[in-house]
Parts: sequence; structure tokens; C-alpha cells
Amino acid sequence: MTFENLGKKPFVVAEIGHNHQGNFDQALELIKEAKNCGVDAVKFQKRDNKALYTKAFYNSVYDHENSFGEVYGTHREFLEFDFEQFKDLKAFSDEIKIGFFATPFDKPSVDLLAKLELPAYKIASADLTNTPLQKEIAKLNKPVFLSTGGGSLDDVKRAVDNISKINDKLIVMHCTASYPASIKDMNLSVISVFKKEFKKFGIGLSDHENGIDAGPIAYMLGARYFEKHFTLNRSNKGTDHSFSLEPQGLSRFVRNIRRIKDMMGSENKKLLKSEEKPLFKMKKSIVIKKDLKAGHLLKYEDLSFKSPGGGLEPYMYEKLIGKKLLKDHETDELILFENIK
Repeated sequence: MTFENLGKKPFVVAEIGHNHQGNFDQALELIKEAKNCGVDAVKFQKRDNKALYTKAFYNSVYDHENSFGEVYGTHREFLEFDFEQFKDLKAFSDEIKIGFFATPFDKPSVDLLAKLELPAYKIASADLTNTPLQKEIAKLNKPVFLSTGGGSLDDVKRAVDNISKINDKLIVMHCTASYPASIKDMNLSVISVFKKEFKKFGIGLSDHENGIDAGPIAYMLGARYFEKHFTLNRSNKGTDHSFSLEPQGLSRFVRNIRRIKDMMGSENKKLLKSEEKPLFKMKKSIVIKKDLKAGHLLKYEDLSFKSPGGGLEPYMYEKLIGKKLLKDHETDELILFENIK
């Protein structure tokens, strides 16, 4: 699986993040299930925690029901995979033909992921204003997904300008950086603004709402790239599981987005082949209300409009008034133009 079909159809990413809970086998299972759900790619996250956090923050007590360590730093370390594990995850993804990429949160993580020659990279909302990190990722010359949660339009413009000077393979992702995002905070109309402001680039939605409705709406507004958090069990320990989709939900998310183009169809309004049989039974034809002899001059009172269809359409009745029957007609018989004068 490569990223060569970017933009050719809705591109859906299952954000695994740290929903593997530091368990490598669970990470493999998540990739396999995401593939079964029909997504194009899976995405992980990578942090070099000691490079990323201040010592004080790294060592701050993390007394929380979702904690995997006594201090925040050890909690984060528990959730990290090393280079060899990332290499094996990518190899497994390649084997089952699903895209694999990641979000680096710091320069050492960019360097580590670069060794894997990933097909794309993600810049998190938290780094929308981190122009130095953006440059490091842009220099890898791969497609870049830019998440824009928490930023103003000026912040997004700055980041887009910063990245595109180096690398124009850019997808601008509308995002609400709250977990989960409430319906009233989704502001999907921003996608229309992005379509106007960033015409050269792909537009997408990084979706933190806990349902499946936002994706199709975003598609209608012009988004073609979609990211959705994914888990095997929403009740698992961890902050992201509760708003992530389980396999059944992710499958529906993919299905709903992928069928919109087919549902939009053609602008040509006409009778479709699939409509002919049911409408034949339901539509009305113009028929004779009672037995009439040849030579009779038709009046409106002589006509009925009955199913099935196949005869003259009811709107044609005015063309029959005052015309002479050329043959006898029985009750309910179709009136045809060749039988009147």
C-alpha cells in the first residue's frame, strides 16, 4: 500500500495513537482490524519523552485512572515503541497492504521515523505553531498531514506557508483539539473556508467527535482526507479509547464516506432503468371510464386515470378532449393517439 491514491478517492486513516496501551501484539491486532474495516492507512505516534518534556513536567506526579506510571514521564515511556518495534509494525502493515505512518512530536522522533522511510507524516495540532519542527518534517519530502486544532486562520496560514515553501505535498486537516469534541465545537464550516484559502492543497478532517456523522458532512463540504481514532474496546484504560471507534463503528464510518460519491451520482434527471418496473405498477394511464362507440367525441367526463402505467400520461388528457374515437372502446381500455382523430 502506498499513498499514490491520495486525492483520487476519500482517504481514511485509522488513528491508533497509543490505543495499543504499550502492547505490541495489541498494536498488530489493531492494524489487522483496521485493514478489515477498509481504511487506507493506520497512524501511530512517536515521542522522545525526555527531549519533549521539561524535567519538571516529566517528573510531575500523574495520579490518574488512566496512568501507566507514577509520574507523567514514566506513564508516557510505558506507551512508547522503539525503532525495532516500529520497523516490525511497518513491515506487518506492508505485508497486509495497508498504509503506515506516524506523528513525530519532536526532532529525535522525526529522525527515528525517517530511518523507516515512511510514506507520509502527520503534524499534530499541538505543533501548528512549531515552525522549526514543521520544517524538519517538510524536508523529508513526503505527504504531510497538518492538523489545525486550537489555531486561528492566521496560525494555519503561517504553517501552510512554512511547510509549502519546502514541500507542497500538503493536506490541511480541520480539527477540534478536544477529546472528545462536542457537536457544537466541530465547526465543520471551516472546511469551506479552507477550500477557498488553500486551493493548491488537499483538505481533510481530523475527527475527534465520538460518532460517525461528521465525516460525510465534511465530504460534502469538500474534505477528501479523514482521520478517526480507533480502538478494539472503548472501555479500555486510556484517555483516547472512549471517543475512538471500535471495528463496527469504523467500518460504518468508511462505508458512509465512500458511498457519498455514488449517491451524488449524475445531474441528469431522468427515468432510471431501476425505476421502470416499480413505477409501471404505480403510475397512472388514461383509460376510458365507460364503454364508448366509434365516432364519440371525447369529454373530460369520459376519462379515468388508473394504474398500471404504460399508456398515455395523465398530463396529456387535454390533447384528447374533443377528439373523435376511431373505434369502439371498452371500460378501462387504454386510449392511444392512433385510435382518435
